[in-house]
Amino acid sequence: MHSRYIHYCVLLLALFISQSASIFAAEKTAEERSSTETKTKLKLEFEQPHHILADRYSRLQLQVIGTDEQNRQSDQTRHVVFQASPEENVSIDENGRVTPLHAGKVTIKAQLPGGQVASTQLMVKPLTDAAPGFDDRIMPLLSKHSCNTCHGKPRGQNGFELSLFGSDSVKDYNSIVKQARGRRISQAIPDQSLLLKKATSSIPHGGGKRFNEESVAYQTIHDWIQGGTPRGNKSDAIVSHIEVFPKERVLQTEAEQQLSVIAHYANGFVEDVTHLTIYHSNEESMVQIGDTGLIKAQDRQGEFAVVVVFGGQVSAFRGIIPFGYPVENPHKSDNPIDKAVFAKLERLGIPPSPLCADDQFLRRVTIDLAGRLPSLEETKLFLADQSPDKRDKKIEQLLDSPEYADYFASKWIHLLRNARSAPEHRRGTFSFHHWIRESFRQNKSYDQFVREILTASGDVTQHPPAVWYREVSKMEDQVENMSQVFLGVRITCARCHHHPFEKWSQQDYYQLAAFFSQVDRKISVDGNPTYFEERIFHKRGTASVKHPATGETLKPAGLGAEPLTIPADDDPRHQLVDWMVKPENPYFATVLVNRYWKHFFGKGIVDAEDDLRETNPPSNPELLEQLRQEFINSGFDLKQLARLICQSKTYQLSVETNGYNLNDDQFFSRFYPRRMNAEVVLDAIDQLLGSNTRFRTLPPETKAVQLPDSSKNFSNEFLELFGRPKAQSACECERSQDGDLRQSLYLLTSTDILRKLSSSASRPTQLSKQKDKTEEQQIKELYLRAFSRPPRADELKIAANHLKNHQYKTKSKAYEDLLWAIFNTKEFLYNH
Repeated sequence: MHSRYIHYCVLLLALFISQSASIFAAEKTAEERSSTETKTKLKLEFEQPHHILADRYSRLQLQVIGTDEQNRQSDQTRHVVFQASPEENVSIDENGRVTPLHAGKVTIKAQLPGGQVASTQLMVKPLTDAAPGFDDRIMPLLSKHSCNTCHGKPRGQNGFELSLFGSDSVKDYNSIVKQARGRRISQAIPDQSLLLKKATSSIPHGGGKRFNEESVAYQTIHDWIQGGTPRGNKSDAIVSHIEVFPKERVLQTEAEQQLSVIAHYANGFVEDVTHLTIYHSNEESMVQIGDTGLIKAQDRQGEFAVVVVFGGQVSAFRGIIPFGYPVENPHKSDNPIDKAVFAKLERLGIPPSPLCADDQFLRRVTIDLAGRLPSLEETKLFLADQSPDKRDKKIEQLLDSPEYADYFASKWIHLLRNARSAPEHRRGTFSFHHWIRESFRQNKSYDQFVREILTASGDVTQHPPAVWYREVSKMEDQVENMSQVFLGVRITCARCHHHPFEKWSQQDYYQLAAFFSQVDRKISVDGNPTYFEERIFHKRGTASVKHPATGETLKPAGLGAEPLTIPADDDPRHQLVDWMVKPENPYFATVLVNRYWKHFFGKGIVDAEDDLRETNPPSNPELLEQLRQEFINSGFDLKQLARLICQSKTYQLSVETNGYNLNDDQFFSRFYPRRMNAEVVLDAIDQLLGSNTRFRTLPPETKAVQLPDSSKNFSNEFLELFGRPKAQSACECERSQDGDLRQSLYLLTSTDILRKLSSSASRPTQLSKQKDKTEEQQIKELYLRAFSRPPRADELKIAANHLKNHQYKTKSKAYEDLLWAIFNTKEFLYNH
């Protein structure tokens, strides 16, 4: 056996070397762009969204932009000299932050060293000695300096507990002012307050120094304590929404961009809160973002977002750092996908790769639509076909095939939690899988598919989608699974507190949950004490839920929608679906098209594919919206969506780079190779070897993509190792497509793999007995089976030499080595 592995490893190494110029080898051949920049004259202007300073604690961030002769804009805020008139009304620091000193109008001029000047006007309102309020002035500071993150943990930190992310101002006020016998503040000597001494590290503090004694935060808290710790008017602190300026901009590498954030309050008040806002970047390797809202671009191109959070509201700035290469797109297309993708690539300066060859397309689209490799006969016919529309015809053949229904059913059984956790669940999980598969075979519209699941009632034999309610048995599980799968909103955080990176509150969560408040169940035995399932039914009554914190009775409401009064006899779940499927709903169609994009491209337009939120913007908003509209206009036709994607030039781009797009991993200028799903890999190996995997209690001809439920992956070690999910969550992240050492060792040393190779019915044995074809013909057919392409000259030579010079007693062993080496290559294991 030891010498056998040596022979095999030598052959595998040779094949890897021969493929070194293939789809997985790419070098950046483009010359580096010149760093020389010509000096251009800039038109200077202020970019001020707000012009009022309301009190002593207000601050205002100035923004100055320069526009060159090509209409390109750049931030000049830190390159100008500011001058105020009259000078005594405000002070302006070197970063453009304005502090009020006296009431009145102020004219501010900004001047570049080259002489360009711009001006703007501000208004400072009368400044009084009134102490700042807790809700409107202190709470934002506790969030900005992370006090309510560390002390917002369960049971707080070192005896001091605040609400997480500032979700409960009443609790926080009591914790600071009234708890611990009031020792956290000293109204007589505010500077000696524990709250200030800890935050400035004047005494030891586990959280370190949060601000210094000269800061706005220190002065505001000091004045609040000195003024008697007033609560203030809570309505003054309710933020309806926030805006970030600019909303988007094109930057150059290593450039800077100052942001400003404006808060709009429910009472109509508007204020600059740039200095109080929390900032996060979604691409820290591309840009750095400081506490003041200053973006510093790094030496990396692409698109990024900066999330801004204030007062429980969120917004995002979108930035682009273009690659700047010349784009001459040869792929003319009327497909709306191509129009959106290629327009984005042109803006970014990323030339797309050429179209893939016919063999690559055939293998790619067969895997993506049918979950299998093309057969030898299919490959020969397709490569020989000279008709210009043969790719479109192949797409139609695959969409009409039973394998299409098998493959997409295997995807949805995991999303819909079709898990068999007990023997008596077998009838239900098999029925649900059959219903899902039939839905795809019949091309049931997606809105109807979802309606039948969410409104399911009765026994699983009457309505198999009722199985969903078995796995998500609690109201909280139902709303969270529904929201993530069908809306793309991860709302779980809002069950206990305001979502940290979204606008959803506990009230939003429980209003959405109220749609499920009347779902009930009872046991159905049907005369068999062993096999039973619960019956799901709508319990007559008014749909409502009590808010766990306030005790308020909440009526059902969609996210961002008005509450509904639903008659006691009506099942509120139907009204939930009615809201979901409305064309103006921003989530329902969006998450589905994004989920399908991830299926075909390996990465969502929004990543992760089920995490739609303003603070996680799409890489191509125009593309996502175009797909959403196409899907709605088609009547939620899933086959048409798959057809539209597969017919696009974008989907048919080559995996090979062109010297310019090697570093593109989010704009789809090329096809991104990805490892096949666990079930597809297992079936592909069986298909190549002419073998069959047996699954316990299932018919012998069952393929891995046809497995009806998780059932602990039917005790199959291969599926476990290669990441088939167990349907324990609604997240597609449960499926792993990452490679690791255990998988490689399994393919190299598994007794199951060896058994399949050496079986008397396997392909190696059959090839060794075949007399009507030469070895060269056999090798060519093996490559067509595995890769949908003939072998290159060097590959043919390596394989032929191995078959000719083997030292085994039987030739079948040499064929075993050859096939073993083939299915261990990345070209075989990956879809490309």
